[in-house]
Amino acid sequence: MEAYKVPASDSQTEFIEKKSRFIGRIWVTETEEEALEHLKAMRQQHWDATHNVYAYIIHGGPTRYSDDGEPQGTAGMPVLEVLRGAGVENVCCIVTRYFGGTLLGTGGLVRAYGKSAREALQAAGIARKQLWKQLDLILPYNYYERLRQEVERFGGIVSDTEYSADICIHSLLPADRAPDFCARVVDLTRGAVTPLEIGEEFRAVPVEG
Repeated sequence: MEAYKVPASDSQTEFIEKKSRFIGRIWVTETEEEALEHLKAMRQQHWDATHNVYAYIIHGGPTRYSDDGEPQGTAGMPVLEVLRGAGVENVCCIVTRYFGGTLLGTGGLVRAYGKSAREALQAAGIARKQLWKQLDLILPYNYYERLRQEVERFGGIVSDTEYSADICIHSLLPADRAPDFCARVVDLTRGAVTPLEIGEEFRAVPVEG
């Protein structure tokens, strides 16, 4: 299964630029129909806004954007470029603007819409959607810090840790790196620790805040 990045969560941010109010929102959106529903909802909620600019990218599907009445290329495209630059898919971003009476100019609009999208995406965080192996590592306390670092070095995530006579690290490793990780653990601990495969799943795991 192909790995790709998605937003880790939905988000909303806001700032004022020369009296214009910009509200940026990000949603995890798996279909174009979902993106259009978000747009419909924002147009209803912010019926009195000057613009509801949007961009969305659907994995294996369409990519769309709109300036919604702003000068061509100053709004929808900057939002889309933020999403593309971050490499995220299955994402919908809508930036709502309430005009404050002061013109921002072409460059000012590009910067403001780009900033709104970046801040919303930063607030949402980024997750990697791919096939993960669920591995448990039962180990003596003196191995904990080293093996925790090895999980991260192989691109994995420590999902939980249990403490008793020994430590049990519940981890998620990218499926394609799991065999090398397991071999590394056995070699590093001279056979004292052998990762136990619990299962696998294709899902999004947060990797960037």
